Amino acid sequence: MQNSEENQQELKPSETQLDLSITQKITYLQTLQKALHDGDDRQIYELIDKVRYSREIKKSRSITKAEDLSNLVDDVHAQLSHYLSQNLIEYLGKTYPFFYYDEIAEGQFDIYFGNWWDRRLFGQLDVLNVAFKFDDDEYGKLKKAFELDAMHQRYNTENIAAITAKSAELQELINHQDERDQEKEGLRAQQKEVSQKSTMPWDSGKVKEERQGIIDKLTQLADEDESAMNASKTIKENDDRILELSKEDTILNYEKQSIQKTFDDFTHFESHNSSLYTDYLTNLIGKGQVISDD
Repeated sequence: MQNSEENQQELKPSETQLDLSITQKITYLQTLQKALHDGDDRQIYELIDKVRYSREIKKSRSITKAEDLSNLVDDVHAQLSHYLSQNLIEYLGKTYPFFYYDEIAEGQFDIYFGNWWDRRLFGQLDVLNVAFKFDDDEYGKLKKAFELDAMHQRYNTENIAAITAKSAELQELINHQDERDQEKEGLRAQQKEVSQKSTMPWDSGKVKEERQGIIDKLTQLADEDESAMNASKTIKENDDRILELSKEDTILNYEKQSIQKTFDDFTHFESHNSSLYTDYLTNLIGKGQVISDD
């Protein structure tokens, strides 16, 4: 009997720790539930990532991973993202008026740049982390467009120039078909003359070289003829490609103007992107203070 009581006493510390751990989890979930009922998005963000909230909003490093219980709601991230997206997208609509969002699945949002024809899919919105996840290629094009703007160039200026030059070369091949035909006739006559010419042994090397020169020139003209045969089709393809690149430049120009109108330049745009979490949570805190003052 005495041994049984001793065993119970030995278990008490672990039972106490277990009870405390369960209580902390229950309290965490109850606090999150209350924040949800109260529409307190700020507290929800704090609860789902206390470490980041403490570091970036409270400017404190006192919270450790051991105190973070956010893994308790890992299985409801989609629902949380959907819920939190409402106020976040409303905020983004004012700070980034050129972005539009499409919920492709619960809590998952694609970002589109602009509401114009042929607008680009620009990335995804990470609601829980209050962050943009831009498509690297599309983002890179826009950044490059800003860099080239300083040199009074568009993103596809060099590409269009190169394609235009190639089309001009092909058009020259088409335009000079008659001249090539005449040149081929002359070369064939020359080839016939050389082949019929009687030569001395010491001149055979010179004649052979002359004959090879004629063959090389005829081969070159034949290659040009073949290129000319496909030139019209290639020129049409080049024209289509130039039109496509010009449209892309137009879209990039729309995007560039939108950013300039809102942020003045690309550097300020990037700066706002990097501080989005802090800016949004600070905005929520401000709203909470106004409400509490009332």
